[in-house]
Amino acid sequence: MSLSFRTNLRQEIPETTLGEDRARTVNQILDNNENWKLEAQDVIKMLLKDMESKKASDIDLGSASSDKKIWIRISGVKHPNLDVPEYNNDEITSIVLSILSSKQKKTLFANKNIDFSIGLQLEEDEYAGKRSRFRGDVYFETGIIVANFRRIGKELFPIESLGFPQRIVRRLNLEHEKTGLNLVTGITGAGKSTTLDSIINMNNQSNEAHIVIISNPIEYLHSSNKCIIRHREVGSDVNSFREGTTQALRQDPDIIVVGEMRDPGTIATVLEATDSGHKVFSTLHTSSSIETLHRIIAEFPPNEQTRIRYRLADTLKVIISQKLVPAKKGNLVLAKEILSMTSSVKAAIRNDNISEIFQMISEGNKYGMITMQQDLFKLYKKDIISKKAAISYANNKRIMLQLLKVL
Repeated sequence: MSLSFRTNLRQEIPETTLGEDRARTVNQILDNNENWKLEAQDVIKMLLKDMESKKASDIDLGSASSDKKIWIRISGVKHPNLDVPEYNNDEITSIVLSILSSKQKKTLFANKNIDFSIGLQLEEDEYAGKRSRFRGDVYFETGIIVANFRRIGKELFPIESLGFPQRIVRRLNLEHEKTGLNLVTGITGAGKSTTLDSIINMNNQSNEAHIVIISNPIEYLHSSNKCIIRHREVGSDVNSFREGTTQALRQDPDIIVVGEMRDPGTIATVLEATDSGHKVFSTLHTSSSIETLHRIIAEFPPNEQTRIRYRLADTLKVIISQKLVPAKKGNLVLAKEILSMTSSVKAAIRNDNISEIFQMISEGNKYGMITMQQDLFKLYKKDIISKKAAISYANNKRIMLQLLKVL
């Protein structure tokens, strides 16, 4: 069903008013009619509730090319959602703007984009009193406001369910290692936040400590158990990841979680935090340990790269590079590559022999290490994923094919 004021929008906004001006006009109309704004809010709640019931990971609203349909992603596949109404672009603008604060709308119109999180009480269920949370990204496309919402799970996955070797789990636990840099890497949608939340939860259940989380936006809200947990959102609580990390050092933390190492300044500050004796977790958009090391080092000028390699060798503990792979049952399963710091890996980083590390990972099973190809092969042998999926998601298809030939 269309918005009841769809006709009013068409009548009140001249056809010649386009782009940002049209969006601002829609916003002004909503501000002048609270009932219409509430109706638009009810629609976004309905769409997100439908998304949650289908266990979809993402929903996309708006676009000149969307044919007025709402699109959802289920088990990695994106398609139109034919179970909900169609909405034109003015309606989508109304729906999206209805849930943004005045400050958020100012940011959107100034930057043409805003990234945020939102918690909504969609229904009473077994998680009574716990709001459904979503990560939102609103932006302009060909002058039209469009949006993506990603569902944040209400449940935390136990660390044991992720399939990490016990040696690695111990390294991630403050009880066993008090300092060092631990990275979770992967493309957008690879489950990095979910893995980080599981690691935070493990530490929260087993250590009396202080955890400071700096994220953009804050997704899962952890309740303090044995740990006191601080959530700081970039943009509203702190200006940047770099400032948040620097400030955290003065807040008596045991663990600092930096949502993303986006720039050289943040990377340098994260390394300083580990140098000062803290346990730090962060993420990068890389698909392997070797790519991660090269990416970090390449962020700095050539005359600083030797120093950065030495600092990485001294502070790095674990790199988990992961992917979500379609399973035969239609769900997604976690596949990962794990690098665990050893004296040999440390020497390879110091001596700029990073290409040698892949072989160390391949032969490092006793240290909890595994390559992406080895993990995909294990999933294939267990009949969890198809041969096609194993080859498709491998970092090195030649090696993957060699492993498959063994069978």
